[in-house]
Amino acid sequence: MKILIHIAIDGPAGSGKSTIAKKVANKLNIKYLDSGALYRIIGYFFKEKKNTLDENTIKETLDKLSISLKDDFYIVNGEKIDKQIRTANSGNYASTVAKIPEVREKVNLILRNISEKMSTVIDGRDIGTVVLPNAEYKFFLTASAEERAKRRFNELIEKGEDVNYNLILKEIKERDFNDTTRNIAPLKCAKDAIEIDTTSKNIDDVLKEILNYIDGDFDESKGC
Repeated sequence: MKILIHIAIDGPAGSGKSTIAKKVANKLNIKYLDSGALYRIIGYFFKEKKNTLDENTIKETLDKLSISLKDDFYIVNGEKIDKQIRTANSGNYASTVAKIPEVREKVNLILRNISEKMSTVIDGRDIGTVVLPNAEYKFFLTASAEERAKRRFNELIEKGEDVNYNLILKEIKERDFNDTTRNIAPLKCAKDAIEIDTTSKNIDDVLKEILNYIDGDFDESKGC
């Protein structure tokens, strides 16, 4: 019987969790799942396709939204989704729909169903606490709001978008507040997770630290 492993990587926006999760999955040759993309997809679908983020409308029509994974891309009602959900506004859409219990249930079910069939690395805000509470490995990445805003600013500039650093910083702080204070599955570090501050670390440093832990080099002082 094939042994499956599951790795949960949580943290606030801009902490580097998606980049690290992808590299961990690549190193271990297992499937990477971007939970944030699912919330962005749902926000994108209703805002851009239905021109609404009304909670009741979303609840009433959520079951008509088909989301599947194919070749590492999410397919939504037959449409391949990638760059459509990587805009500055898509994160705000995601935060809005993530407050809706039915949306969270749909996303969690998709992630769990995939993880039942294969080894996965999943990043998000409540993976280790809610989605996969029994994951074999859990990490919580953090970084200062200023550092995360700088990373997001540089990312969008490289994509050719006209953005303002101070506005991005303001939005990140607002998202942090919303994510940590929401009633349903708030952003927090799981008790059995390893917390890693990425503010002054590069990607290779963080990747090495996580892989060392998975290989058994565990520093208990870094637990939440």
